Amino acid sequence: MAGGCLAETPIDSACSSVASLRGARLLAFTGELNDLKIWSTDIGNVHLEMHAKEKVCIIAGPEFGGREGHVLIVSKALCGPQSSRLRWSERLADVLREMGCFTSKCEKDIWMRDMGDHCEHIAVHVDDLMIASKDPEAIVKTLMEKCQFKLKGTSPAEFHLGCDFFCDEEGVP
Repeated sequence: MAGGCLAETPIDSACSSVASLRGARLLAFTGELNDLKIWSTDIGNVHLEMHAKEKVCIIAGPEFGGREGHVLIVSKALCGPQSSRLRWSERLADVLREMGCFTSKCEKDIWMRDMGDHCEHIAVHVDDLMIASKDPEAIVKTLMEKCQFKLKGTSPAEFHLGCDFFCDEEGVP
């Protein structure tokens, strides 16, 4: 997300949660070893999910009709400023904490939740989630119903962060 490119990003310009590809692969591997279902989903319109903390003003252009030239205050976070990415990261972290999750000690953008007989994992890459759980449907349901997130592409993981996830003819991932 930082800079909008796939190049290596300096740590000081990354404000969003960004689980590494290595972390997502380890999550999938650990999930498979523990007979967990591996799902992926995308949270749509993340910048409409939270309000900006900063005062952002714009001068209305011709697309605003009679309000052209007026100074408008933007109350929702915009896609682009680093502060918006940070607000989204904070919002999602709050949601995951409310769900009983805590961050992994090895990678802060992989969240875990102790379920007694197993541990669920959620890798966060801005607005893309990879979930390892015995019941990923319950996590998805909570995100959609309680948190009112608009999820898209929610299904067992086949493609995530540029990686294909599949099993061979013997069912081995």
